[in-house]
Amino acid sequence: MVELSIVMPAYNEDARIYRNLMETINQVERFCNSFRIIVVDDGSSDGTASEVKRAMAADKRIGLISYPDNKGKGYAVRRGMLTVKSKYVAFLDVDLELPPYLLRGFLDRLKNDKNVDIVIGSKMHKDSQVEYPLLRKIYSYGYYFGVKTLFRMNLKDTQTGIKLFKTEQIIPVLKLMHTNSYSFDIEMLAIASKMGLNIVEMPVVVNFSRNKQEKSRIRFSNIFGMMIDSIKTKFYVGKIPKYMIGGSSDAKE
Repeated sequence: MVELSIVMPAYNEDARIYRNLMETINQVERFCNSFRIIVVDDGSSDGTASEVKRAMAADKRIGLISYPDNKGKGYAVRRGMLTVKSKYVAFLDVDLELPPYLLRGFLDRLKNDKNVDIVIGSKMHKDSQVEYPLLRKIYSYGYYFGVKTLFRMNLKDTQTGIKLFKTEQIIPVLKLMHTNSYSFDIEMLAIASKMGLNIVEMPVVVNFSRNKQEKSRIRFSNIFGMMIDSIKTKFYVGKIPKYMIGGSSDAKE
């Protein structure tokens, strides 16, 4: 059995995905001898799939799931994670604003603490090194306060694009999820928390990778939409039958 699977959702990333996949391989193989990368091409209209296939030819540890229609990041992550057979599964943003080597510390935490089921990156952790535009910081803090008010989870950051799970524990959560948009993270963590899974936050290093001419894909309209989706998620999670969800669990830092 492969020890670690890394799911990387991608949409119109042909300009950098080959390079970033090779860099991910380079970083991960330094601390993990048994791993696989699964790229989920979420209906890209450019050459993303072709570039992934070029990477696959260079390294057999890379795989591809591709479909014609853009369904959303949440769908892509869930689709990829539900295919894995490994002991641990992570998802990682393909732009590598969050360096893959961070998974080493995450993996050590899961291996060494039997009480931990999920490790998530947190930009708001006191030890994080964060460098990205002020507007994104404002959006992040605004969303944090909204989510905290809704869900009352002891988590400072639900949205950072690097998370690691015990596969056996997260599969039942994935099967209950239905959100396909950017707010899938909060749905995943809310259901996991209700199931009694223990979630811990760890620091990250963030380097904003988009140049001055390339605007962030996250805008106010996205944040507003995420809040609407989060409110819907609050009601959805509350309606899941009790026999499917166990007790709650506090998250730790």
